[in-house]
Amino acid sequence: MITKPRLPRRLFVRNAAQSLLGVSVLGDLASKGWAIPGEHTSPLKQVPTARSVIYLYMTGGMSHLDTWDPKPKNSEVMGLTKTISSNVDGIELSSNLPLLARQADKLAIVRGMTSNQGAHEQGNYFQHTSYTLRSSIKHPSMGAWLEKFQGRGNPTLPGSVMIGNDSRHPGAGFFESKFAPLMINDPESGIANVRPNSWFTEDRMMARLQSAKLLDAKFAQTYSLKNVRAYSDMYDDAVKMMKSEELKAFDLDAEPAKLRDLYGRDRFGQGCLLARRLVEHGVRFVEVSFGNWDTHNANFTRVPELTDELDAAMSALLSDLQARGMLRETLVVLATEFGRTPEINANDGRDHHPAGFSCVLAGGGIRGGVVHGATDERGDKVVDGAVGVPDLNATVAYALGLPMDQVLFSPSKRPFTVVDKGKPVTSLFG
Repeated sequence: MITKPRLPRRLFVRNAAQSLLGVSVLGDLASKGWAIPGEHTSPLKQVPTARSVIYLYMTGGMSHLDTWDPKPKNSEVMGLTKTISSNVDGIELSSNLPLLARQADKLAIVRGMTSNQGAHEQGNYFQHTSYTLRSSIKHPSMGAWLEKFQGRGNPTLPGSVMIGNDSRHPGAGFFESKFAPLMINDPESGIANVRPNSWFTEDRMMARLQSAKLLDAKFAQTYSLKNVRAYSDMYDDAVKMMKSEELKAFDLDAEPAKLRDLYGRDRFGQGCLLARRLVEHGVRFVEVSFGNWDTHNANFTRVPELTDELDAAMSALLSDLQARGMLRETLVVLATEFGRTPEINANDGRDHHPAGFSCVLAGGGIRGGVVHGATDERGDKVVDGAVGVPDLNATVAYALGLPMDQVLFSPSKRPFTVVDKGKPVTSLFG
């Protein structure tokens, strides 16, 4: 009689893959094969305007007043931050974003953002999932929903990729682990251990892989559950990826040095460049995280340092996508968990402020050169066009053609949709 092993199945498979294959497991890659977009989904699904998403996440709470929503008539609120005109009449940005001010005609600036989560972990989770953080369940992120409904864009590459060091990312949530993003810490290092050692030939690798499958066969037959089957798929997908010609997508050295300089030689800049390369090779959802924007102290020193990197990287990304004819089908999203207070504290900083802040959209069917919503004269509260976090996520889902009214069930049989009661801001689409 077979009993359930004490060693967790996830740990067992990872250890087995490392010992038998001679390489590290490459993350929880996506399911095999292609899926027809919209197949088995809601008849109310809208026509997509974007094929892919590059999601720029500003970790820690980006100050809207010192970036996207300055208040030039209120020097008490603005402190040392100045305001500049953009290339769109009537849209002014912080002087910290001179390059992006020249590309405001590509941007939809959502100045009416509001959230009910004022702490980092909770706000980060809410922004990524549209659901509040709970100990009893983990909700899927947008990349997981996209792959669940529409499949992956390239059969030998992951369905989604997360570039940055964010251990709190919700990943696949309650979906099978195969829908989790491939995590990359350093964009210049690519994927660690994807190639076997020189002494470890393909024949040896395949022999050990076959041995692993034989050892697993009885277990898989006895426990024929989707999460168990997902690990078998993971082996197959890992081998596919190791052999794929598409691995060149991760090689930043293939890019001209001048272009790499334009993005910025820092991790965020190179992460944005890698995101463009991955989307170009069919990866549907790429997130690049950047921060820390938690400027309780020295806000007027730290924000200019952060915006120097952001301004160069995001402006280069938008120009690069447009030059390659990719901006029309690639939705670029800049998001953060909340803004910062109009009040400047005793440490020359700004504190957490979920009542009003800004996010930005570009490409993927979005009308550029527009501002949606407004905060009051202090940047304190939203006074027009309020957009909740689920509404922003619904706008992304709308662009991708995801069925927002279709219910999927968690393992505990609880019903969930892509966005929790969120409504897309359809006026942003042109």
